[in-house]
Amino acid sequence: MTRMTLAALALVTFAAPLAAQDHSAHQAQPDPHAGHQMPAPQTANPHAGHTMPATYQPAAEPEAMDGMDHSTMDHGTMDHSTMDHGTGADAPPSPGPDMETPPPPEAGAGPPRAADAIWGADAMRASRADLQKTHGDYNLFWFQADRAELQMRDGADGYLWDLQGYYGGPTSRFWFKSEGEGSFGQRIEELEVQALYSRAIAPFFDLQAGIRQDFAGSDTTYAVVGIQGLVPYMFEADGALFLSHRGDLTARLEAELDQRITQRLIIQPRAELNLSAQDVPQLGIGAGIDSFEVGVRLRYEIIREIAPYIGIEQNWRAGGSADFARAAGEDASVTNYVVGIRLWF
Repeated sequence: MTRMTLAALALVTFAAPLAAQDHSAHQAQPDPHAGHQMPAPQTANPHAGHTMPATYQPAAEPEAMDGMDHSTMDHGTMDHSTMDHGTGADAPPSPGPDMETPPPPEAGAGPPRAADAIWGADAMRASRADLQKTHGDYNLFWFQADRAELQMRDGADGYLWDLQGYYGGPTSRFWFKSEGEGSFGQRIEELEVQALYSRAIAPFFDLQAGIRQDFAGSDTTYAVVGIQGLVPYMFEADGALFLSHRGDLTARLEAELDQRITQRLIIQPRAELNLSAQDVPQLGIGAGIDSFEVGVRLRYEIIREIAPYIGIEQNWRAGGSADFARAAGEDASVTNYVVGIRLWF
């Protein structure tokens, strides 16, 4: 024999006992699939005909699931046409807000303050007071210079201020206002101060009553009744009736609207109308429309509390008031170019 033949015989002689030992060990281990009933090859696919998304890859079905025998399940009686395999559309629709049933009668039959029966009225009284304060029922101070400006016009340039503020809670407050204007190098033309009690009568609206004192020209004291608030479309409105100590009745209506161009740049149209029920010669006021102002201001908020602005405003005197103005050597129509600052804290 050749040397290669002898090597082959030795390898066969050595490997035969090992192969026999491995085969006997493999036969000694139990079959892990023993006892499982596999579906017959001819069983129809229960999901045949279902359209799967192109990207859908079904997961491999486990060989056994908690001992469940799938061969005993009747897949033929299942109506797959009513099944929604992705959206859950077979669930009953929500009735929606138009179909909600009203609460049962017993829902409001309990005591209005049921917690008093558990914790005691004294403990809950303190808790309710703390809740009111947490939600804004406390006094605070607020001040605003709505207009503090220089006015450039034909003739003598002038100045104007329009201040207001309050101290109090969310429904009852002490409110103060001051307005005035004049020309540089001359006596102040108008100066008034108002002290008012303000009471909330509706969301965003306060009823105000108090006194007004004028210091420039003929000193006059007025009783004041007015309303101030935010009307729909975000117009800030302020209207008041004034009854002087001489019995003269006048009125004032103001409205302004903030329109944001950017987060810091705001344009504000503003209008003011003054009315009188009679002529008041000592004040240069005629019956009917006394004066009418229309203006627009463009301001830039350096911070929310401080905003310089520029603008233009037109003022007209009408009727008898125009006659009084001309008799005093004044123009019945004046255009003002304004530069000012608006601030609050």
